[in-house]
Amino acid sequence: MTATAADCLRTGTRAWHDALETTGFATALLAGTLPLDRYMAQLTAYRVVLRTLETELSRTAEPAVAGLWTAEDLRKVPLIERDLRHFAVRGASPVRWPAAAAVAFAGEIRTTAVAEPLSLLGFLYVLEGSTLGARYLSRYVTDAYGLHGTDGTAYYTSGDRARWTRFTTRLDEALTDPATQTRALATADRAYHHTTRITEALSSGLPPRQRCAP
Repeated sequence: MTATAADCLRTGTRAWHDALETTGFATALLAGTLPLDRYMAQLTAYRVVLRTLETELSRTAEPAVAGLWTAEDLRKVPLIERDLRHFAVRGASPVRWPAAAAVAFAGEIRTTAVAEPLSLLGFLYVLEGSTLGARYLSRYVTDAYGLHGTDGTAYYTSGDRARWTRFTTRLDEALTDPATQTRALATADRAYHHTTRITEALSSGLPPRQRCAP
């Protein structure tokens, strides 16, 4: 049976996904010891990236991309801004955040939008998919920072399994041939490259998770 686009992207990026789970940022988040300014720094960096991606998806002339983007509200920037406002009211701020890595990611999104707009779906696959894992992690954020409801976790709790299923179904319909799937996989790979650079910056000074000995 021929692999679907979603299958291709999932298996092709698995190593990146697994590596991110061992970073100092992820380890501290799970332990409840992640400094609040690091959490806010991640949101700030992702706001730069997602604002660019959502802008390009909203104005693309590529029918398959436009159709997928407008089929359902997938915007995340309003959620991130809501979270950052919540912490700002409490007097918190991201002391340092990986601006250079976020700007580099945004720049590649803009370049792709011009050169190969259909491949924007590779970026969207990674960033939409990341909210599924974030929903699981949101409980640790809530406990660590004494939050209530979705205060401060609107972005992290936005993952929705049913919506993800609808999204991947539309993705499979948009990327039907192996050539377009390969190009989207290359873009997804770049998305993980940039996400890793952002996470490495956020992990500075935080010990990574120790791998089990073989």
